[in-house]
Amino acid sequence: MKKPEKDQMWVFNKDIEGVQASDGVVRKVLAYCDGMMCVENQFEKGAVGNLHSHPHTQITYVASGSFEFTIGDEKKVVEAGDTLLKQDGIVHGCVCLEKGILVDIFTPMREDFL
Repeated sequence: MKKPEKDQMWVFNKDIEGVQASDGVVRKVLAYCDGMMCVENQFEKGAVGNLHSHPHTQITYVASGSFEFTIGDEKKVVEAGDTLLKQDGIVHGCVCLEKGILVDIFTPMREDFL
């Protein structure tokens, strides 16, 4: 298992080592360059993505499962196939209602994830 390198053209999920991001959440940094980063987050039921903000624009794709998301002052339940846009600086977070996977795209890349 390994971590991908910046600007790596081919990144195979099975080869990437996940890290414990928080209780019940495993993060895998996938392909990235200076301007963009793809991250997979595997959530167990009940796991929480604490409310936070960052100076990155983020799109989240719900690959599987069900989540209650908060973005700014709004809360909505999302499920497989849904996407969310979080502009830089907006407070957001989630609670996993049904075990699942979120795929995040950040611009620019998240150096703090490396």
